[in-house]
Amino acid sequence: LLSPKEINTAIKKGLHRPLVVVGACIGTDAHTVGIDAILNIKGFAGEKGLEYYSEVTVVNLGAQVSVPDLVEASRVAKADAVLVSQVVTQRDAHLTNTREMSAAFREAFPRDKRPLLVVGGPRFDESMTTELGVDRIFGKGTTPGEVASYLVSSLVPAPTTPQAEIDRYYDV
Repeated sequence: LLSPKEINTAIKKGLHRPLVVVGACIGTDAHTVGIDAILNIKGFAGEKGLEYYSEVTVVNLGAQVSVPDLVEASRVAKADAVLVSQVVTQRDAHLTNTREMSAAFREAFPRDKRPLLVVGGPRFDESMTTELGVDRIFGKGTTPGEVASYLVSSLVPAPTTPQAEIDRYYDV
């Protein structure tokens, strides 16, 4: 896990622009507690949400967002990552919705331009990423710091060793 300062510094130095995150509850799911805990500045478990990070731009679409609206909002925002929370699980709706979402993003974006797809909720099995077509699944109790650290490790290029040593020497 990285600290908020380490996350902001990595994004600033690695991307040279803010990291853009779009979040939503898709389908008929109206339970925003999970996505709000990760995105909103209030956060969860004593950690501030992604809105707290100065180098992260958050677009929170809220609840009951259709997959086409999520894809379009992600395109408009130039999202680096899309975070989706699914709590409603009757008849495995969370799995159906996630498969629909990942298919829509594969269809709408070239492979190298597709945002990172992250889903979370209490009923997901974290080993189903490939089956569901997403990059990462987070379960119940995930903190904003865990999500932010994952986003940085997945999306921000690691500094080359010589530059990292120079930066460390000059405390940049």
